[in-house]
Amino acid sequence: MEEKQFAGILNGAVPGEPVKKDENSRRGNWGNQIEFVLTSVGYAVGLGNVWRFPYLCYRNGGGAFMLPYFIMLVFCGIPLFFLELSFGQFASLGCLGVWKISPMFKGVGYGMMVVSTYIGIYYNVVICIAFYYFFLSMTNLLPWTYCNNPWNTPDCSGVVSSGHQFNASLANATSSLVAGVSEVVNRTKRTSPSEEYWKHYVLNISDDIGNFGEVRLPILGCLAVSWSVVFLCLIRGVKSSGKVVYFTATFPYVVLTILFIRGITLDGAINGIKYYLTPQWQKVLDAKVWGDAASQIFYSLGCAWGGLITMASYNKFHNNCFRDSIIISITNCATSVYAGFVIFSILGFMAHHLNVPVSEVADHGPGLAFVAYPEALTLLPISPLWSLLFFFMLILLGLGTQFCLLETLVTAIVDEIGTDWIIKNKTVVTLSVAIAGFLLGVPLTTQVQTCGEHILKHNHSLTGLKFLTHSLCVCAQAGIYWLLLMDNYAASFSLVIISCIMCICIMYIYGHRNYFKDVEMMLGFPPPLFFKVCWRFISPVIISFILIFTVIQYKPITYNDYVYPGWSLAIGFAMALSSVVCIPIYALYKISKSPGATFRERLKAACRAHPKWGPALQEHRTGRYAPMASEDTVEARPLKERDELKEEQKEKEKEEGKEKEKERKDEISLTIQGSNGSTNTHNNPNPSA
Repeated sequence: MEEKQFAGILNGAVPGEPVKKDENSRRGNWGNQIEFVLTSVGYAVGLGNVWRFPYLCYRNGGGAFMLPYFIMLVFCGIPLFFLELSFGQFASLGCLGVWKISPMFKGVGYGMMVVSTYIGIYYNVVICIAFYYFFLSMTNLLPWTYCNNPWNTPDCSGVVSSGHQFNASLANATSSLVAGVSEVVNRTKRTSPSEEYWKHYVLNISDDIGNFGEVRLPILGCLAVSWSVVFLCLIRGVKSSGKVVYFTATFPYVVLTILFIRGITLDGAINGIKYYLTPQWQKVLDAKVWGDAASQIFYSLGCAWGGLITMASYNKFHNNCFRDSIIISITNCATSVYAGFVIFSILGFMAHHLNVPVSEVADHGPGLAFVAYPEALTLLPISPLWSLLFFFMLILLGLGTQFCLLETLVTAIVDEIGTDWIIKNKTVVTLSVAIAGFLLGVPLTTQVQTCGEHILKHNHSLTGLKFLTHSLCVCAQAGIYWLLLMDNYAASFSLVIISCIMCICIMYIYGHRNYFKDVEMMLGFPPPLFFKVCWRFISPVIISFILIFTVIQYKPITYNDYVYPGWSLAIGFAMALSSVVCIPIYALYKISKSPGATFRERLKAACRAHPKWGPALQEHRTGRYAPMASEDTVEARPLKERDELKEEQKEKEKEEGKEKEKERKDEISLTIQGSNGSTNTHNNPNPSA
């Protein structure tokens, strides 16, 4: 009996509930609760934990960033994480279907889909670059080890001497480096071989965001491999991805631990960690630091992307998503801090040997993961092996997030159409979305000019959508500019707006009391008081003020000394607003289609919860969700059962009618027999015969 109860808990059931394969046979459920937790961890713990969080700490004054980061985590991140998990799990619907709670706000769901689309396109290109580095690491000597390559400049200075073989001892490499330290210090700027390999070989970065090139076949092949892997892992939806995450969500921690142990044993690592932890309090007064902290919480935890709602929709109804939200949120943020230790221990080592401050050993930006880490790998014995492991870890981190991004779009489409055919052929939808994502990413694999070229083969201006599509060339000369542009606009303040509106809609339009009762009906206990207060007051207020201060202290984006032109910033704002504008457009559309003689009546009708809102399965529709009429019972069930239910109800009504007729005849029989003084009604049930 105890074994059965334990198995029930693993499958997301409450103790004493019978274990089932799938509660929702139409949509399916996770194989067990571990799959959901690992998938959510893989979704939240992505590339941003490696290159975004350390980068933001580095840019915002080291440890000073920790204060706003953890404040945002406690008062915004975890409460919103729990809100989205409970939201999706209660309705068992994706980011579009859940807005039956208040149909006028369905535009929030469309905004989530737009954000997930943007991120999915450029995120897979970053995975593609990781694949590219992974394949280039299959060699005896890593190409970014020395400075004697055609793409290197006179400012290049490596931590491994070119006179040594790749497997030389660290002591010999260090002693050979000391002699050249003074020469490096006298230079205006020191660059490492990995940094020049990233800039001049992988990116071959240009001096302007508008410079483009031709398709580069190796990168295009890596992009095809990346999308193929994502599709194959999602070919059976959560049933197949739930098995893959046992490896993709756990192996990265093994590699991070190995790199951490190696990093802290290097000279100067303590200085880097001190720079990482020592706060520069004057930067706490900068609203951009708080804005970055809020953006990082949303970016890292995945709030407002729609992925949390989608993944939770495949949970069983009584799963304890409150417990899951705490575990996943803490694991994600602990991983971010842990990755920062790994990064800054390596930066401290480089700064120590170059006799420069920690802030000067690497450029700001996402290239940190492709500069600092590869540099550290050249110091390890059998460096190509460690390089393969590291970039394989990056690939797994990226895929864990990409799985959920693609599943979010697919689930939203399938739930919205809702026909039997599209549910049975969900794999076709997954393939179609993957192909579309690949085609949209093809322009991102553009060939760049060689280092000696000074005249561009293509230097023209494009307009409209064609311009946007062709300019997203993350693997081209202007690629890093576009990557930073998308990173700063496509998934930044728009996420804050979407999260705030979602919180306001659920708490104030639908009603906090109604939602608290929904959560209590689902979990068996009401939300803790802290979360009630955060959902209603603290989280919306903090997010609103952060948004206001971010707008007031807005500064145009820059990359090193490069200032973005006005037309590129306009494209960035267009990307950001394209997700937010879905909200008012759909609201106006819904109001115009709602019944009512006046605008106020239409507005009330548009905000009112849909009759189908509530638990997806009839067995869970109790209390105020219990059907009041036979037709409500039919509509509350899954679509594929409606015809069967209608037939069953007709038969049931006929049987009830027969039973009533029989009871009426029995009453007549008893009356007649009573008048004749007879008491034997069983032997003569029909006296009139």
